[in-house]
Amino acid sequence: MRWSTVLDLHRLFKAQEGESIAKYVRHVSNVSHLFEEDLNEHQIITVVSPVDQNGVELLLEPNAEYPAMKALKESLVKDGIPFTAFQGTDIQHEYERLKNLGVEFAMEPTNMGMTIGAVLDDTCGNLILIYQVIGA
Repeated sequence: MRWSTVLDLHRLFKAQEGESIAKYVRHVSNVSHLFEEDLNEHQIITVVSPVDQNGVELLLEPNAEYPAMKALKESLVKDGIPFTAFQGTDIQHEYERLKNLGVEFAMEPTNMGMTIGAVLDDTCGNLILIYQVIGA
């Protein structure tokens, strides 16, 4: 069975407001600001890659006061499991760029057979896998 729909929105839960979001938009995701709205004292932001302004949107949702999401994220980080993954074309270059910006990595670029991946701490309570496909 093949999907007939296109994925155009991806959710990521953030723990803090303000500075962490600005850092996320400028450094970690390498994205351009697209949409921002204040909702009940929380900021809802979607961002999109500067490479494809009409591409997939990343929705950064607040969850600081939602106990179940906080527990899930803390458990994933404790176990070293990324919350989500972003595909790129040159992970070694992206790793070096992000490292120079002060981003901390839980795993340096590692060959995993069909992919090369690295795991970063996005400063919003998530581990994120960045990867590139190297084999088919």
